[in-house]
Amino acid sequence: MAFIFTCGTHTFSSLVSGAEHITAQCQNCGNFSARVYKRWEWFTFCFVPLIPFSLKPYQSVGCHVCNFQQDMKFRPDVQSQMNGGAPPPGEPIPLQQQGHQGWSQGPPGGGGAAPQQYQLSGGQPVYK
Repeated sequence: MAFIFTCGTHTFSSLVSGAEHITAQCQNCGNFSARVYKRWEWFTFCFVPLIPFSLKPYQSVGCHVCNFQQDMKFRPDVQSQMNGGAPPPGEPIPLQQQGHQGWSQGPPGGGGAAPQQYQLSGGQPVYK
């Protein structure tokens, strides 16, 4: 009489509750289809999950287009979306620039002066 036993692993995954609305850009293929998943890997014997490899599931950002998975600790952009737009703990809050930006200040980098390729002479440019 012969018995055949199979051993292996199986990963159970589901969307993280409270983060179902978050869609991020995949850092592998560039598609905006990455979602936040809760993943839990188990040891299986004869296709029956018996022993978990960790005490709690871990969170990752996964893309269903290219099947790329990335741990949440490497995605501060997704962490800030989960916190309601606040930066992750320990990072400073970014401040806005206080100057007015636009055409009222003149051309960029010139401060309103004519470019150095030519000089104005009587309203007509004179090239050097």
